[in-house]
Amino acid sequence: MNESRRAQVLRAIVEDFVATNEPVGSKAIVQRHTLGVSPATIRNDMAALEQEGYIAQPHTSAGRIPTDLGYRTFVDHLEEFKPLSQAERRAISQLIDRNVDLDDMLERTVRVLAGLTHQVALIQYPSVSMARIKHIEVVGLAPSRILVVLITDAGQVEQKIVATSRSVDEEELHTVRDRINSEFSGRKLSHVMADHPDREATEDSESSAPDSPLAEVLASIRAAVADLVAASREERIIMAGTANLARSGKEFGEKMAPILEAFEEQVVLLRLLTSMAEDQAEISVRIGRENSHESFSSTSLVAAEYGQESGSSARLAVLGPTRMDYPMTISAVRAVAKYVSSALERS
Repeated sequence: MNESRRAQVLRAIVEDFVATNEPVGSKAIVQRHTLGVSPATIRNDMAALEQEGYIAQPHTSAGRIPTDLGYRTFVDHLEEFKPLSQAERRAISQLIDRNVDLDDMLERTVRVLAGLTHQVALIQYPSVSMARIKHIEVVGLAPSRILVVLITDAGQVEQKIVATSRSVDEEELHTVRDRINSEFSGRKLSHVMADHPDREATEDSESSAPDSPLAEVLASIRAAVADLVAASREERIIMAGTANLARSGKEFGEKMAPILEAFEEQVVLLRLLTSMAEDQAEISVRIGRENSHESFSSTSLVAAEYGQESGSSARLAVLGPTRMDYPMTISAVRAVAKYVSSALERS
């Protein structure tokens, strides 16, 4: 489709249909858009667009609506995006940019994104394939009970209580804490999983020698660290705004139930987000049947990567009907991804 006027007509149809949820006719285009031609000329352009598969006529004598191809062409030729207002940017900053743990930040992020777009918001926990252990805290809870806290440079915090066969005093805890951090701090989580932790122990260290009184304690804490690393590597996703999808129920009809069922299978959503990473684009947009899972054939997904500078990247996304305000949604997804990335870098 090279004709500039037909491109303008397609853009007008997409914008009007998104705004009104009503099929768009030639007279409405002439009234709402300054194209400088008659309704008859617009009808000819619409007939050509329909023949080429960009628009469709849902009912006889009705206006036209965009097809998946029409939406795709519209998105691919977007030159301007709706900037977020100062109030919206301030709201994102205030809700995301706080010195809190990763879980809380991601929970607030999806709520902010769902509120901005009035769609379903999804966020994937950061991939830790490149993340490193930042610090391991060892805290005595009781004479024979120790709390082990794992903190990564991606902001993840995992903890586990370890029971020991004997009492461990504060001086010994200090020794254990120093030893464990010297072994693990700065190591990639993927390397910890690949290598048995005991391989890192130096044979000439008195505290790690087989007959050392702390040998059993150190072995238990190393095992706990391995368990915490495994827990931090579990793929997870957080979602908010499903009520927004329900408000669009008429647009989905019988397809609503499969969508909601797919939401319960997190692996489906994770696969969708992972597949979008293959686009290697700042913003990825999948429209209708471009989505790999049949349940989402009537939806669009707009996703962006966050946290890539720290080496522990993941994606956040907005999911809604194909009749979506793409310029606004793309702006919101891009802005929130940048705020989250910055917050992770400072953590």
